[in-house]
Amino acid sequence: MNILNILAIDAALKTGWATLINGRIESGVQDFTKKRGESNGLVFMRFNAWLDGLYRMGIRNVDNRCLRSFELVVYEQAHHRGGAATNLCVGMTTRVEEFAQRISAECMPIHTATLKKYATGSGRASKEQMIEAFEAATYRRAITDDEADAYFLLKLAMNEFNIIQGE
Repeated sequence: MNILNILAIDAALKTGWATLINGRIESGVQDFTKKRGESNGLVFMRFNAWLDGLYRMGIRNVDNRCLRSFELVVYEQAHHRGGAATNLCVGMTTRVEEFAQRISAECMPIHTATLKKYATGSGRASKEQMIEAFEAATYRRAITDDEADAYFLLKLAMNEFNIIQGE
């Protein structure tokens, strides 16, 4: 079995994230909703700054000594349905790939249907079913379906690469 630090991202204006750092899983949602008058470029800048903050979190322990960073970044592939939302999601996905390259981490995209099948047994699972699966797995309420997606991206990667969790 392996022990790695992993970052999982469901990139969108409400980005779901999950991390495995030194054997401990955490997850949540970061809101990048555009403020009045903001361009996509400002959203991308805030997203990049947030990724850099996660990177710093991944390389420090409680004594603030350097450890290792994320060795693997997994993300949900963006859908190409067109429109403003797709433009933002594709732009954010590109930044996730760039981030992984910058920190010398492996980068792994996961198709939505693969993720849903892993989490629920059905590649066509609804947002509500993903939340139910998350709550059954973690024994806590999901912030949003985005957090559930990121959590299962992380768990799928851990399963795929036989990565253990533990303190």
